[in-house]
Amino acid sequence: MRRPSKTTRRTAATASAALALALGATACGNATGPGSGGELSGQTVTVAGVWTGSEQQNFKKVLDAFTEKTGAKTVFVPSGDNVSTFVGSKIEGGNAPDVVLVPQVGVLQQFAKEGWLQPLSDEAARKAGSTLAPVWKNYGTVDGTYYGLYFKAAHKSTVWYTPEAFVQAGVNEPTSYADMLKAGRTLADSGRPAFAIAGEDGWTLTDWFENVYLSQAGPEKYDQLAQHKLKWTDDSVVKALTTLGELFKDKQLVAGGAQTALGTDFPSSVAQVFGPDPKAGMVYEGDFVGGIAKDQFGKKLGKDAKFFPFPAVDGGKAPVVSGGDAAVVLKDAKNGKAGMKLLEFLSGSEAAEVWARAGGFLSPNKELDIASYGDEITRSTANSLIAAGDSIRFDMSDQAPAAFGGTKGAGEWKLLQDFLRDPSDPRGTAAKLEAEAAKAYGN
Repeated sequence: MRRPSKTTRRTAATASAALALALGATACGNATGPGSGGELSGQTVTVAGVWTGSEQQNFKKVLDAFTEKTGAKTVFVPSGDNVSTFVGSKIEGGNAPDVVLVPQVGVLQQFAKEGWLQPLSDEAARKAGSTLAPVWKNYGTVDGTYYGLYFKAAHKSTVWYTPEAFVQAGVNEPTSYADMLKAGRTLADSGRPAFAIAGEDGWTLTDWFENVYLSQAGPEKYDQLAQHKLKWTDDSVVKALTTLGELFKDKQLVAGGAQTALGTDFPSSVAQVFGPDPKAGMVYEGDFVGGIAKDQFGKKLGKDAKFFPFPAVDGGKAPVVSGGDAAVVLKDAKNGKAGMKLLEFLSGSEAAEVWARAGGFLSPNKELDIASYGDEITRSTANSLIAAGDSIRFDMSDQAPAAFGGTKGAGEWKLLQDFLRDPSDPRGTAAKLEAEAAKAYGN
């Protein structure tokens, strides 16, 4: 998952830490210098993750706080979206990072089965047991062993819009999927197409599908499909694709039509709604859209940028789909002990508070003071995530083997891009999805 922040008020301690680290940082900006003394002084922890832009900058503030606390130097290495390929090549080359932030459950499971991971230390597991809902432990556990500590969460059932466009078109926040499409067509009639869709990034299309499917088919079938206990040729899948196809084929609803959407990456889709030259009234994606609207385009959340919950489809319940990034320590890590100390730090509320204050972040940590978030919109999203507890459903494509649910130009990402290009045959698309899923799941 891939997303960005102006720093809000900080405690004097954090401010002085940031200053000390700014003075010690290397010219490339990827490493932070050791703090004064500390149990890990003289050691370096290498951390790999998908984050870029302000997400990466804000995570570095968390690493800075770890440095201040322990004396360890940290280096952040961008992995690109294909984390499994990146880590595999690093291990093969004898240059494995110490810690990896893994954005997909399926990839975490793959790493565990390859024998690449160290189990969480007793201390990290104990702290996580008191700060996270059990569902997050389940997603971080493979074959009974707890490997992955969930540090950053995403609320992926939010539709963001520019209030000025809604006022101009005379539409209100919709409460059903049918109302959302109707509002979108009214928006288009008033001069602004409904949705900016990031079709160049296949993961955004899987998120669209999952919200429709969870609401329409219900949580039980969602779980079965996520584990491939239900085939993708099932009527419930065909129905969800048909529902999605209605949106994909409508040029009033997709800004610039499918061809433009297929050339639009995720950051550009947010720019099409909140940037200086708006081309659409709404963009569907997770809570992290708000961080980009605020940081990159100076929008005030709750005033210039608002969201409504992804609405219920066909009389089902409104979906709550989540994603998240789990920190793991690699077995081949050069500095695994210090890496595990970083995970112990990430399991507490202190680390989460640093990023919460910086913005563009949601924590699954229930001990984090909700007041740490800098605006009312993020506080309400965070509340909703924590309140959902174990009823959250994790992003389905992130639960799948990477070959099916997490690889650019392949599997579900590519097939949904093909479907966006031509949504005329939902049943045929379902059959192709099933063929790819069967191959990846091995069943």
